[in-house]
Amino acid sequence: MTERAGRAALVLLAMAVLGGCASVRTLDAAKPGAPVIYAGTRLDWYALNGGCCPVDRFGAEAPPYAGLDLPASALLDTLLLPFSLAVELGVSLGVSGGL
Repeated sequence: MTERAGRAALVLLAMAVLGGCASVRTLDAAKPGAPVIYAGTRLDWYALNGGCCPVDRFGAEAPPYAGLDLPASALLDTLLLPFSLAVELGVSLGVSGGL
């Protein structure tokens, strides 16, 4: 891995870990009717286009730096796509977490 790619990966990881990532915010939103597939990316896009009420639509507040968060959210939403599709289709994967 080149030094530049390593830095980019570190920045993306830091954005996700700090809780500002829209994808991370929408994971536990549990708002009925909220989008599930690419939810974080859609939240960022909604905020960038002047959406008025992200909490009402997504169940989570948009990050203040949606433009910077968009690539990280798109990457994380892509990695989580199989799980998002399963949720959307109503398939129970038997996965549980938390305490």
